[in-house]
Amino acid sequence: MQNLLDNLKNLLQKDERLVSEGEFFKNKVIELALKLDKDLIKLLLSDEKMKEVFFIEVDKILIFDKDKFIKFVSNKQFLPDSYTAFKNKIGLIDGDGEFISQKKEVVLSWPYKDCVLEGGMTKEDQKRDEIFWNEILAPDEISRLLDPKVFTNAKRIDKDGEHNLDGFKTNENGDIKDNLIIKGNNLLALHSLKKRFAGKVKLIYIDPPYNTGNDSFKYNDAFNHSSWLTFMKNRLEVAKDLLRDDGVIFTQCDDNEQAYLKVLMDEVFGRENFVNHVSVKVKSSAGFKTVNKGVMETSEYILIYAKNKKASVFNKIYRGTSYDTNYKYVVENPSETETNWKFSSIDEKIKHEVDKLKSIELDKKILNTIILELKSEYSLKNPDKVFRYTVINDDAGKETVNARDLSKKDDKIYKIETIKGDIRYIHKGNQITFYQKKLKNIDEELQPSEQVTNIWTDISWEGIANEGAVKLKKGKKPEKLIKRILELSTQYGDVVLDFFAGTGTTCAVAHKMGRQYVGVEQLDYEENDAIVRLKNVIDGDQSGISKSVGWKGGGDFVYLELAKWNENFVEKIQKAKTKDELKKLWETMKEKAFLSYKVDIKTVDENAKDFADLSIEDQKRFLLECLDKNHLYVNYSEIEDKEYGVSEEDKKLNREFYGN
Repeated sequence: MQNLLDNLKNLLQKDERLVSEGEFFKNKVIELALKLDKDLIKLLLSDEKMKEVFFIEVDKILIFDKDKFIKFVSNKQFLPDSYTAFKNKIGLIDGDGEFISQKKEVVLSWPYKDCVLEGGMTKEDQKRDEIFWNEILAPDEISRLLDPKVFTNAKRIDKDGEHNLDGFKTNENGDIKDNLIIKGNNLLALHSLKKRFAGKVKLIYIDPPYNTGNDSFKYNDAFNHSSWLTFMKNRLEVAKDLLRDDGVIFTQCDDNEQAYLKVLMDEVFGRENFVNHVSVKVKSSAGFKTVNKGVMETSEYILIYAKNKKASVFNKIYRGTSYDTNYKYVVENPSETETNWKFSSIDEKIKHEVDKLKSIELDKKILNTIILELKSEYSLKNPDKVFRYTVINDDAGKETVNARDLSKKDDKIYKIETIKGDIRYIHKGNQITFYQKKLKNIDEELQPSEQVTNIWTDISWEGIANEGAVKLKKGKKPEKLIKRILELSTQYGDVVLDFFAGTGTTCAVAHKMGRQYVGVEQLDYEENDAIVRLKNVIDGDQSGISKSVGWKGGGDFVYLELAKWNENFVEKIQKAKTKDELKKLWETMKEKAFLSYKVDIKTVDENAKDFADLSIEDQKRFLLECLDKNHLYVNYSEIEDKEYGVSEEDKKLNREFYGN
């Protein structure tokens, strides 16, 4: 950051209008920028770094981002105090920065909004002070942070076990067709994926940390809510780049951040690309241990956005339902011409069985339940005979409406063929709708159905703890939920991405349903890891949706890791058991680690006794703060640097992945 500032000052001093007797005129710089002064712009364009930072390219034309430039020049402290104007103010603002309560177009504002939050975690219970990289004031550091990373430890996993990766599967266009599981920071992994997957992903499903204070999103900064918003904004922006033009994203959340997430996604994807807000029943109100003020909370939410709503296509899907008692009529002779049809009722068809039941004097509730089941069974066996009357609206088409009106005056049955080729039977002013039309093949079973709405109450969260033979008591999602999402938004072979992969539910379902998938996860779930689950899937796991999709096993996936550098030191610090281990680590860090620019090694060593007197936890905390979080992983651009020791095998792998 400081280098960028110094370079800009040195460059601007070449303009005589901006310097007098060694004094630099900041206000004059701002004035010229506001006027789009040609000489100032020409001067900035003469420097490659300034061109990269303060200009954007549109159709091979460079456009000066004067707002970004002025913010950079105007700021006094350049990093630490750049957000004081927003401190402790989170809400909706208008274009002038004034908070508003209601407006057609709104933007969510929060401290550190213009930052990149790396959000690195390696343990479920880890807490870490985060560094907010500012995209305006530290663009040179941001460029480095988000550069593609080196992949390592690659292997292909199939029914025969793990194998060294000898190359990626590609199609005729050179697109990677392998399923991928990537271990590492998801923000950095997403930026690394852009080279090969930008514009290729059909569906993104994510189940991010909900910021409840009890989940994996645990940060010790002063802006927990703002941290979460920044964390999500960074990832949603790059996720959008990865989507196809007809791609969609499903983001699951609960009440803690749902309202803010909706506005944030409006901003990232465009309010016009909002598709649905789905409510999902995730638990029963029975047996709650805590009493909430207000009504019981039993639901979570899925926000659905399209990259381009006009281009997106969703499949009609249906869910099983119970017998509809409106289907109570029967056509006795459906094979004859409709003018000769004779009608009766289901009650008449099951009368003999009902009379038997009444003779044994059953409880009334039990009797009614059995009668309803008898009607349901008869309807399922005779769907081409059982029907109900359906109201015909005035917009049903001219011929249909005419037949409706005529049929009110007589007892005739009218047959109408629509433009689309559908056959309609009209009787007594209503349409005859057969039970057959209500039946759909759901989970390999023909059953009465209804089209899925935006309220999902039919997917059970009970008994899913062992799905995929991995156990996770909290946070695990049912395979049926992911199956519905894939059925709604994808086709066979489409690319599905989940960058909060967790125990691998999304990837497992995608594997069973013949979708290509990319999963990213940083946390270590050990025996509950996505890798373990996907191995079980390949071996023919029969839990979850396996039976409903006829899953028998097979297939493979590729495992990759982001190559660590400072991240290695993070892990060693966390695992250290004694102060002696930490002391030796500090010596190694001085030689090999990238340390923060704020760290003065000489001062630290001169105060070694003070460091030794700290508790082991405080020593760990201090050493973690000494590390430059911008260098946790190895950049692909530095793959040839001998200091990193990237093997020839890994170099070949990365060149193939990045297409070089």
